[in-house]
Amino acid sequence: MVRSWDAAVERAQDRLAAGPRLRAAGPGEERRFALWDLASLVEGELGERVDPDGLAPPAERRWRERLGESGREWPGGELYRRRYWIRDDAGAVAGTVAVDNWTKGPSQLAVSSLYVTPAARGRGLAAAALDEVYAAATAEGLPGFRLEAHWTWQPAVRYYLRRGLWVVGWKRALSFARMPQLPVHRVREEDGRLLLLVADRLRGWVPILAAGQEGRWLRLDETADYRGCDGWVHEYARSTLALCLALAGRPLVRGPQWWAEAWRWSDAGEPEGLAYRIEEFERAARKAGRPMVSPYRPASPQSEPPQSGPSRSEPPRPGPRQSESPRSGPPRSGLPEQAPPAFPQLADSGDG
Repeated sequence: MVRSWDAAVERAQDRLAAGPRLRAAGPGEERRFALWDLASLVEGELGERVDPDGLAPPAERRWRERLGESGREWPGGELYRRRYWIRDDAGAVAGTVAVDNWTKGPSQLAVSSLYVTPAARGRGLAAAALDEVYAAATAEGLPGFRLEAHWTWQPAVRYYLRRGLWVVGWKRALSFARMPQLPVHRVREEDGRLLLLVADRLRGWVPILAAGQEGRWLRLDETADYRGCDGWVHEYARSTLALCLALAGRPLVRGPQWWAEAWRWSDAGEPEGLAYRIEEFERAARKAGRPMVSPYRPASPQSEPPQSGPSRSEPPRPGPRQSESPRSGPPRSGLPEQAPPAFPQLADSGDG
């Protein structure tokens, strides 16, 4: 039994440092790690690739100036997280990942700085690093990990979905998680609808939500299996499917009344909340002069996003209440022998 989450994190960090794929960044490597972090930010926010080991001080300054606040280098970062190098099969450094020294969300490891150099992508190195973090967390009684990605970082967002991570929020960025309580999931297109399916050891792939379209509005249908799912699945299924819909350029809003109440789910939950946040994310990116190619189509090009605060109209009937505490029954997860074909817009980004 875990008595202290801090002690559990410490033991998980020790497991990572002793693993075959990761090597803890040692004394004197802080500067190099910071440059690799910068290369990740430049690619994610500006869409340009740079060689982190070839960044001279003048070029570094120029990139940090272009990035603004996000490019600021924070001293003493090793005090709140441990930094690791991702090694390839030959033992050479091919990427980075960092894990906080305290937990996030429901006592999960917090992952950041996941980056693999372009030359090393497509070999499964990022996937292997995430698997090691997950194994270290669960071995110490921690419920997996979570990480964040900006909506405008489209390759990373698509990659995390393809890896089977669940969407657990979008307050300041998109939050993803892998937890023992959540089964493997897939998204499949069928008869013009997107289906969210979860893996069941006995029944194979089971559809729980179906998203179609009525005119320019979303139609979201639950199956009987969804209503019988564990509370954790109830908590995150709708938000996970919502992000898949946004990436496919499909509607996220079920009608004007839902859109008027979208601010209610601006942290997590219903698809309308994600639509509300995406419009905020994209306005901020345009204001900062960031290059952006968005698959999302606004709910109403002529209307402003709804203002937060009580609405005079009767609110729509919400889905799962955000205040509900998820139940933690044993998941019936396990990968069926035949997986449904992945939705094409969620193809591998190549950075795994």
